Amino acid sequence: MGLLLALPLAVVLSVVNPPSVTEAAWQRGQYSSGSFGTVTIPAPTLNGQCTYDPGFLGAGAFVRILWKPPAGYTLANAEVQASTSGLGSALAPLTGYNLAGNTTGNATSGYITEVQTNLLGGLIGLGTELQIAIVIKDLGWTSKPASVASNAGLVGGLGGNCRNLPAA
Repeated sequence: MGLLLALPLAVVLSVVNPPSVTEAAWQRGQYSSGSFGTVTIPAPTLNGQCTYDPGFLGAGAFVRILWKPPAGYTLANAEVQASTSGLGSALAPLTGYNLAGNTTGNATSGYITEVQTNLLGGLIGLGTELQIAIVIKDLGWTSKPASVASNAGLVGGLGGNCRNLPAA
């Protein structure tokens, strides 16, 4: 019963006589420091000149890329990206492309990857530029690309070519 009377009395007294305002602060003589950084994934390198194979009149045309992953990485870390909108446009992963199924070689001596051009670009061409890049992905980070640019030529793969692009 005494507790029931004491509680309302404490509430009434705190409203009638509020506590005074105080300033509080503390200071401590200890300091700490730290640092942070980013992960840099090394880029793959091109270890030979790429080639454009027009197939038969542009049907079955493909680009052959010779590349090597950085030390400690393999084909499992690689991704192929492409841009068909012209050089300088954003690269995007090739959806539905099987990198392992279109690549031969090994991490030590290097890989040969073949990327098929689309049927329309291979047959008609009209000077369409295709940029293909290989990047290394690890721990959520992506390396700078090793890129090539291919041109399907005018018609049926005539005059088609491929060139390695300078490292980014």
